[in-house]
Amino acid sequence: MIRRTPAVGTPAVRTPAVRTLVSPLALASTRGRTLYWIVFGGVVLAFVLAFLFPVYWMASGAMKSPDELVRTPPTLVPGTWHLSAYTDAWDLMQLPTHLWNTVVQATGAWVLQLVFCTAAAYALSKLRPAFGKVILGGILATLMVPAQALLVPKYLTIADLPLIHTSLLNDPLGIWLPAVANAFNLYLLKRFFDQIPRDVLEAAEIDGAGKLRTLWSILLPMSRPVLGVVSIFALVAVWQDFLWPLMVFSDTGKQPISVALVQLSQNIPLSVLIAAMVIASIPMVLMFLVFQRHIIAGISTGSTKG
Repeated sequence: MIRRTPAVGTPAVRTPAVRTLVSPLALASTRGRTLYWIVFGGVVLAFVLAFLFPVYWMASGAMKSPDELVRTPPTLVPGTWHLSAYTDAWDLMQLPTHLWNTVVQATGAWVLQLVFCTAAAYALSKLRPAFGKVILGGILATLMVPAQALLVPKYLTIADLPLIHTSLLNDPLGIWLPAVANAFNLYLLKRFFDQIPRDVLEAAEIDGAGKLRTLWSILLPMSRPVLGVVSIFALVAVWQDFLWPLMVFSDTGKQPISVALVQLSQNIPLSVLIAAMVIASIPMVLMFLVFQRHIIAGISTGSTKG
């Protein structure tokens, strides 16, 4: 704690001490600054290598020859760069068709999940329906049930839809409808809506806005950060899912990329299969880069109450 000697008749002014891992006295010397930047740079470099090296290893592995790919010890840099594996994967494994199937399934699940989860979260948070807490408790209770335990009931439901007795197998609706019932995203949206002051909604009611208008014009613009986070969760969940699409789509031409990579991997060179995995991961990387700002904003917004 640093104290300043006050003048006569002047109250003492205290400057709060700054707590750091390295004291300002140590950073004031040349040796201290040098040691600090060496340690800091080493830690950053270690984290960069830990996250990016697997990506490099996968991308460079697709450019190696089949013999070099299985060589022991492995080579860090390909002896000869072969780009033909990517073109072969694009053609042999019919990646355009399966990528388009995945885009359709992920987009539909994302849109329906945003619509229904947002509406349900708004109703439970701001409209306060009868037995709302009981309904919310029942929804959250589904998070305790393992996903594998729900596969058979979901499959029987999709195979023979109640009341209308129609089958949704080999249909994108078989992916969309189960994805809508996402208790975690619904709870995430509800907790965010709970933090919005009641005064904002009362001001909208005074101006004559109805419930739906308040949701569309007031809450949704304020909820962009959390909607970005929910969008990431919804898209990634469908994109990386394997077991449920495998059960729904028996038609190879309608399968998403996650299932097609396994089904078509027989009699395919390993370098071509790795190249297909690289191509399949590119959309998710691009989506993260697009939504990165919203993810960080959603995390920081959800960590504070306002």
